[in-house]
Amino acid sequence: MITIDMLPSPLDSSTSFLNTSTIVALCVFFALLCACIIVGHLLEENQWANESITALLLGLCSGVVVLLVTKFHSTKILIFNEDLFFLYLLPPIIFNAGFQVKKKQFFKNFTSILLFGVLGTVISFCLISLGAFLLFNGIGITNLGIKDHLAIGAILSATDSVCTLQVLSQDETPFLYSIVFGEGVVNDATSIVLFNSVQTLNFSSINAITALKLLGTFLYLFCTSTALGVIIGLLSAYIIKTLYFGRHSTDREVALMMLMAYLSYMIAELMNLSGILTIFFCGVVMSHYTWHNVTGNSRTTTKHSFATLSFIAETFIFLYVGMDALDIDKWKRSKASIGTSVAVSSTLISLVLIGRAAFVFPIANIANCIKTRESTKIEFRSQFIIWWAGLMRGAVTIALSYNQFSKSEIASAENSALMITSTIILVLFSTVVFGSITKPLIEAVKLRHSKPAISDSTDNQEDMRLLFLESNCSGNQSNDQPNHRRSTLSLLMRYPTTTVHYFWRKFDDKFMRPVFGGRGFVPVAPGSPPAEDEIS
Repeated sequence: MITIDMLPSPLDSSTSFLNTSTIVALCVFFALLCACIIVGHLLEENQWANESITALLLGLCSGVVVLLVTKFHSTKILIFNEDLFFLYLLPPIIFNAGFQVKKKQFFKNFTSILLFGVLGTVISFCLISLGAFLLFNGIGITNLGIKDHLAIGAILSATDSVCTLQVLSQDETPFLYSIVFGEGVVNDATSIVLFNSVQTLNFSSINAITALKLLGTFLYLFCTSTALGVIIGLLSAYIIKTLYFGRHSTDREVALMMLMAYLSYMIAELMNLSGILTIFFCGVVMSHYTWHNVTGNSRTTTKHSFATLSFIAETFIFLYVGMDALDIDKWKRSKASIGTSVAVSSTLISLVLIGRAAFVFPIANIANCIKTRESTKIEFRSQFIIWWAGLMRGAVTIALSYNQFSKSEIASAENSALMITSTIILVLFSTVVFGSITKPLIEAVKLRHSKPAISDSTDNQEDMRLLFLESNCSGNQSNDQPNHRRSTLSLLMRYPTTTVHYFWRKFDDKFMRPVFGGRGFVPVAPGSPPAEDEIS
């Protein structure tokens, strides 16, 4: 994880079986985590700062202190560990996001989320790869192969869902939150799938069949990863509902929920699927069924435990990235001039800006042309915020960059180190600059020209349509079956989201909840407080 070789310690002469450098590193990180929480509390009302930026800057400052203490002689001060990030830090963040997400708003915008997250990521991937291929030769980087350029496209297409969670508010801007975060989850999964596919492709014979294989691989991974998360979520609901652990110990049901959530991610990784998608949809299913099957005490415990673990992991990630950015070895290995480093970093930032704009605005306007109601269209101000909020890059980008260029077959190790350092500059710049401007930008663009949120303006209309649909279906079902089918098809074509939600609710109430529990199944243990409101 982290090695600090030259820090003096009074523990050196002790007989402790613990590694001194590990103890020092953990002490530093726990102290910094406490500092981040305190500073974040003090800056709660500040619109220009958030906890991710605070953690990143504290990590940078700590890295400077460590460099000064070691007098710039340490060969391995900090090492970014991909396993630590993907196996221990990312899962609780993504699971809590799925567990806390407002499901009605998320699935209401699911079509737009898929368009931005899948089609948009592919467009960005193609443009960034092509731009890197054309521009890097002019800068003087000629040792990159086709696989490296395609990998750069996949690496830079991965947005930072972690930072987005802290910048946007699910309560203040529910529509923007569901679009940007939902796209971020699908985007990360798509980027990782594209990255892994690039590693396995044979570039000696690229044809249409190769592209079809890539598409088939993505569809297979997306569907199977989602199905796995849903299955494990339903399994946890069935086990807890059937065995009812709460009558003996609430600790067991809380532990089972946590372990089965993490197990879903591990199984997905073991099967070479997308762990991000799996654990996200596992969280969605658990919040819909499993959470209602536990006692009131366990509901309170799980809700706050998942949020706390996610918060600590988010803060740890940005501290980790900030301190890793000052690993002196990789900066020495690049041997690039300041001008070259600035040119490469500026090129990457420009490609990110252009690649995102190339799909956000066209897809949003195409979706607006299809939608019939003005209230459901994505206005230009919202399009701009969606574009801006997705410009941030984070630890996923750095992890994929290390994976590609630390083991790359590039002839020059200097160019490999240059690509890693340029990626770090991109992440620092996008997080600090774009992240700090996003909050005031939302307030200036949205709140000063406030308009009722899409969900607020259409909820009453949807409720009326649901009542009409229910009464219409009950009347037609007993009188004329063909007319009933035509009426249902007509409503499905005109109001697909409302109609699908209506039939899903009927199916859920009739078949799913009797087996898997959910809202309405309220186990009560002695001393248990009243149940909280449903996580909608």
